[in-house]
Amino acid sequence: MLVYSLPFIAALTGWVTNFLAIKMLFHPRKKVNLLFFSIQGIFPKRQDVLAERLGKIVSNDLFSFNDIKERFTSTSSAIVINTVLDEKLEDFLEIKLKAVFPMIAMFLNNETKAKIKETLHQEFQTILPDILAKYSDKLEKEIDIEAIVTRKVSAFSSDKLEQILFSIMKKEFKFIEILGGVLGFLIGIIQLLLIQLQ
Repeated sequence: MLVYSLPFIAALTGWVTNFLAIKMLFHPRKKVNLLFFSIQGIFPKRQDVLAERLGKIVSNDLFSFNDIKERFTSTSSAIVINTVLDEKLEDFLEIKLKAVFPMIAMFLNNETKAKIKETLHQEFQTILPDILAKYSDKLEKEIDIEAIVTRKVSAFSSDKLEQILFSIMKKEFKFIEILGGVLGFLIGIIQLLLIQLQ
């Protein structure tokens, strides 16, 4: 009769094995020395390597200053910039110029203001791409994305790293546990059938 419990024992063994394997990704957090060897969770042990590789992936594949440059020069950005520019030019001609140079403002009619505004607007359209390109280049030189990501991930506590990875892969980890139980159960049934055939 005990032989019929084989599939359930194998299922429990498969589930427990996978459960422990997942736990050992993160635990023990610090190296534990046993008689002839030491053990430590894979992620705590390899956190610096993980941080370095994540830094490279983010800087090479996920985040690019070329993307920023493209955003700066995109149609939607141009519309926003032009809208702000129009507002600022209007504010300058109608309010600030009168406050700083009241005599000059007295001689400006609407047609002259419109011409000044149009001339300044065209000039800004000419120089703005150069300003944005130079600013993007400056940002690229000053901000090392790879170093920032590497430093931040390396600085994560083991608890924080485990929390982040579990929040991303909770369903996958649970599936691995269940799969261990299912495979164990199937192996147990095969063993039971082999015993029955003898």
